[in-house]
Parts: sequence; structure tokens; C-alpha cells
Amino acid sequence: MHPTSADVVIIGGAVIGSSIAYFLRREGFRGRVAVIEKDPTYQWCATGRSVASIRQQFSTPENIRLSQFGAGFFRGIKTEFGQDADIAFRERGYMVMATPEGRATLAANVALQRSLGADIELLEPAEIAKRFRWLAVDDLGAAGWGRSGEGWVDPSSLLALFRKGAIAQGVDYVAAEAIGIEMQKGRIESVRLRDGGTIATGTVVCAAGWHSAKVTAMAGLVLPVAPKKRFVFVVDCKTPLVGAGLMIDPTGVYFRPEGRFFLAGSAPPESDDPDAEDFDIDHSFFDEKIWPLLAARVPAMETLKVHNAWCCHYDVNTFDHNAILGCHPEVPSFVLACGFSGHGLQQSPGVGRAIAELLTHGQYRTIDLARFGYSRVAENRPLRESNVY
Repeated sequence: MHPTSADVVIIGGAVIGSSIAYFLRREGFRGRVAVIEKDPTYQWCATGRSVASIRQQFSTPENIRLSQFGAGFFRGIKTEFGQDADIAFRERGYMVMATPEGRATLAANVALQRSLGADIELLEPAEIAKRFRWLAVDDLGAAGWGRSGEGWVDPSSLLALFRKGAIAQGVDYVAAEAIGIEMQKGRIESVRLRDGGTIATGTVVCAAGWHSAKVTAMAGLVLPVAPKKRFVFVVDCKTPLVGAGLMIDPTGVYFRPEGRFFLAGSAPPESDDPDAEDFDIDHSFFDEKIWPLLAARVPAMETLKVHNAWCCHYDVNTFDHNAILGCHPEVPSFVLACGFSGHGLQQSPGVGRAIAELLTHGQYRTIDLARFGYSRVAENRPLRESNVY
């Protein structure tokens, strides 16, 4: 049986929704909280299918600060959840490469990151070649390298800890699908479920990932968030790539170690990136778009083999690729936490805390995320993030 009422209903129980639920209790919120999740196995959600990269190499100060909080949270995971807690945080480094034409932008981004305390260094081509002898550098102008606080985690373990922590503090998890939001005179009254039930509430948080535009439409609102399909390929490279972290080519192609294998992928160009909700894998994308670029950057990968592949979906904010957070100006009790465009998992602790502060105290207290509000969409003021991968 699910609750018939709640002070806050969170639609979406993956890492963002569960982080918000957990931090609501951490911030002292005493009302009843219900999290609605239609896929309690989490096998189809973006969280469990994420490459789970952690970086502070952004061009927007708020993104940098969110990721800094996240890195500190991940390091202190045992203090937060107990000595048995483990999310396999691997601070193996993160490299963002740039061509000579892109060097000035990269250098400016690194300067911003360092000014905010991020442990990033700007590497010249000679230094890149010295540290990563297996990497082709002739066409590079520079690279940003995260010496600490960057790498990856186990996404499913992180989600499980948030969820378990929220439940332990009295949050209700409802295995159901939200199909409607009932409103009267611009105020939220309840959430309707596919099983016929309703949960009376005055506040709804949309944390539904790539389904967020559907949830927003239930409240009669429009959201520029679309489901975009991404492929992750598991490849075998016989040559050891000593010191490899998560490496991003100037083309956007990335790879990182995963046990004895590597994960690799890339976003398609926007002109060839339709909305999609299926999980079919296009193996020709690897053969035609990824493998040639991997082989050019890492000659040892010319003879790699693909062992596996999977598909996930980003909740892409097509307006400016930054998250949309906070109360919707038309319906203030409808709270947004979506549109992360691939950055959601690493920002989940910071976003969870921020939305919890907003709901508990009526304002952001730690990181001011007002610039991520929906008003910028309504007023056509994009806040563009240049480091979107």
C-alpha cells in the first residue's frame, strides 16, 4: 500500500530523486516524503547505465562547485553511510584534450577551475607525450588534467546508498507510474498513479531524468528536455595504457579503463541526434565514428576488439545543456531537477542538497544555483556550458 498523502512527492527515484529524498532528511525536513519510481529494478534508468564519470572540468562556476561537493561527498562516503559503504571511487584522473585552435578556451576554463580550488593542471603537448607515451599528441594544443577529485564511481552502489539512507529516515518509496498531476487554480493537489491510486500533495519534484518533459506536461508546462540515446562500448586493448584516466579527445570521443577492458563512446552531432526512447544499439556507430578516432589517438587501439555494448539515455537540455533546477515560475510548487545532459550522477549529491535546502528553508544556502532556474529558458537567456560530453 502506498501513502495517500505526502508533503513532497518526488517523481523519479534514481540517483537525483533519491539524493533529494536523502538530503531532505539531512536538512531537517520533517514532512512526509514519497518517491514514485516506475522501474524499481532500475535496469532501464540512466543511473545504472552511466559511465559515472566525475570531473570538475566545467566552464560554469556552479557546475564546478557542484562537482567539488560531489567529490568530497564521495571521498567521505563511509563517514556518511557507515564503514561498509563503498562506491568504488577511483580518482584516476580526467583529461580534456584541445587542438591548437581550442587551446585558448581550454586555458581559460582551467584558469577558472583552478581559481575555484579545483586540482587541474594545464599540460603542454610535450608533457602529455612524456606522461602518456601511448598517446598521439602531434595535433594537440594542450590538455586539462585532473590530478585529484576526478575519475569515476560505481553508479548502482551510489544510488543504493541514497535510497537505503532515505528509507531508513522514513521516506516512502512507491513502485508505481505517475500519469497525472491534478491542479486547481494553479495549485498542485495530487498525483495520479497508473494503478488507480492518488497521492495528495502540494509539492511535486520532477526528477524523472529523460522522462522529465512528460512529467512537466502533466502540470501543463513545457520543458526543453529530450531523451537522447548514447552508446557505451566495452573494448579490449591488449597493450597496457599506463596512467590512463578518463580521456576525452577534442572530437568528443572518450575512453577509460574498466577492469581489464575499456569503456568508449561519443555523442553524435546535434544534427544526427534525434529523440529516442528505445535501447537498440547501432554497432556501425562504433565502426564508423569511434574506432577510427580511437586508433588515431591511441595507435595501440587499432587492433582492439569490441566485447560488449549497452545503451543509455541522457536527459538533454536542448536549450543550453545545463541543468534546470528550482521552482517553476508559473507553478512555484512544481520543482525541477532535470536536464543534466549527462552530468547528473556526478552532481547528484550537490543537487540533492540544493533542492533539499530550497524545500526546507525556502532558499539555496550553500551553492547559489539561481542561474539554473527555469526563468532563463522563459526569458531566452541561455547559460551555456562549453564542456558537454
